[in-house]
Amino acid sequence: MQLAGCNTGVKDRNRVGTYNQFAGRSVERLAALSDGVFAVAMTLLVLDLKVPAADAVQGEHDLWQALVVLAPRLLIYFMSFMTLGIFWIGQQTQLNHLARSDRDLSWIHLAFLCAITLTPFSTSLMAEFIVFRVALVAYWLNVLVLGIIMYAAWRCSVRHGLLRPELTAALVAAMERRIVLAQMLYGFGALLCVFSPYWSIGFIIACQLNYVIAPRILGLDRL
Repeated sequence: MQLAGCNTGVKDRNRVGTYNQFAGRSVERLAALSDGVFAVAMTLLVLDLKVPAADAVQGEHDLWQALVVLAPRLLIYFMSFMTLGIFWIGQQTQLNHLARSDRDLSWIHLAFLCAITLTPFSTSLMAEFIVFRVALVAYWLNVLVLGIIMYAAWRCSVRHGLLRPELTAALVAAMERRIVLAQMLYGFGALLCVFSPYWSIGFIIACQLNYVIAPRILGLDRL
């Protein structure tokens, strides 16, 4: 009886090992899920923009004043939309260089998507309390977590041998360098809130525009 029980335990462990070997290998399904989560998160951002109440608008001047009041929220909306766009492109770039995925990498990307779903909250918090440093730091922490998880996903891909064979060591290093440099810039931008939250927001937006436009001047396209 003991031998039979021991054999059953060995079989169960073998099944677990086998399951872990083939679970979460589809890069296509992971990319599809990511696209859906990003689409929802980007859509939720705009829900924080409210049309001015009709009762408070009695003329053109009132409507103009209401739009001026709305301007900071609109600025934060565009900043967060660029943030999600940059991270979406970054994740898709990683996934496009994968020959396959595995269970560990899939869960890392799921953690990344979990942090993505928090972006509408951190955006709304900063839009509501734009002059408070705590709100800006909370937003930066959201971005920091995204960067850390994205870096962990890339390192996991390298360590587990999941990358396409044609990738060179230089490209692998460039991917890591880009993530680290971006987080350093975001961190410096967050530190600027010591002087003013608006300085932080302005610097972060400038960095994002660099990644969006990638101007071929002064080597900025290499950042």
